[in-house]
Amino acid sequence: MIQICNLKKYFGSNLILKDINLSIKKGEIFALVGHSGAGKSTLLRTINGLENYQDGSVKVFGKEIKSMQKSQLRDFRKKIGMIFQHFALMSRKTVFENIATPLRFWKYDKAYITSKVNELLQIVGLEDKANSYPSELSGGQKQRVAIARALALEPEILLSDEATSALDPNTTKSILELLKKINRELGITIVIVTHEMEVVKSVADRAVLLDGGVIVNEGSIQKLFLKPDKNMQKFLGEEAIVPENGVNIALYFPKEVAFDCVITNMARKLDKDFNIVWGKIEKLNDSVLGHLVINIKSEDKDCVLEYIKKTGVLWEIME
Repeated sequence: MIQICNLKKYFGSNLILKDINLSIKKGEIFALVGHSGAGKSTLLRTINGLENYQDGSVKVFGKEIKSMQKSQLRDFRKKIGMIFQHFALMSRKTVFENIATPLRFWKYDKAYITSKVNELLQIVGLEDKANSYPSELSGGQKQRVAIARALALEPEILLSDEATSALDPNTTKSILELLKKINRELGITIVIVTHEMEVVKSVADRAVLLDGGVIVNEGSIQKLFLKPDKNMQKFLGEEAIVPENGVNIALYFPKEVAFDCVITNMARKLDKDFNIVWGKIEKLNDSVLGHLVINIKSEDKDCVLEYIKKTGVLWEIME
C-alpha cells in the first residue's frame, strides 16, 4: 500500500531523511519511532504529500507522490486522514460542525452529512457531545473529535502524528484502544509517529526506529522488543545493573514460553542456585513477552546453557 525507496529529503543543504526504505502493508498498524528530531514527522508528511522530497520514491496506492499534479493531490488526500498532537479543532464550531467540515468542503448533501457525522460520533463514543464546543471538552474528547473528522471521508489510510503525546496515560490508553478498533473494524491502515514506547507496544504490528534521519532498526514488534539490539537498548534507555562476579545470562522469553516455569524447573533439575538480577513480563499488542537476567557461578555455565537451549528461551551472555 505504501512503498518508500531510497528516499532523501533536504531542508536547504541539510539532509534530513537519508536513504529511507520501507513498506507498509494494507490493514496494518505501523509505527515510526524515534527521539525528537529523528525525522519521524517529516517522513510521515511525505506520505500525503505535505512534504516534498528531492530523491527516491514514495508510492501510495501505487502512485508516485512527487509526480502528482495539484488537482491529483487534492483527490489523493481524500483517501488519507490525519490526526495531530494538538487536535487542530475550530474553536468556534461545535463538535458536529468540526466533523462535518471536510464533508461540506467536498459538497456532500445535507442528509448524508447528518447521517455520517452521527455515525462517526457513535464510533468515537461522543454521541452526547454533538452540540458542545471544543472548550467544553477534555483532551481525550478533543482527540476523539479529531479522529472522527479524519474518518469523515472514509479514508483508506490514517496518519497519526504524536496524537497521544498531550494526553495523560489513562486517556492515551483509551485513544489507542479506539485506534485498534478502527483498524480492526474498518480495515484502515494506520501509520503512527511517536516517541512513546508504550504506544508502540500497545497497538503496532511493525515499526522502524529512526535516528538522525536514518532507519537503524525495523521489524515486527516482537522482534524489536523480545531481544533488543544495541540501537533499541540505547533508545529505550534500559541498562541492567549486574554483578561483577560469576556469569550473567540474559534470557528472552517468546510468547510461547512467557509463562513457563523455566527457572524453577531448571533449578530443580540441575540442583543449582541462581541469582535473579532483573526481570519483567510485558504485553506487546496481543502477545506477552518476558525478559530476565540471571547470575550463576562460572563453573555452572555449561550445564545451565545446555538446559536453556532445550527450552525455547533465547539467551546471551552479558559481558
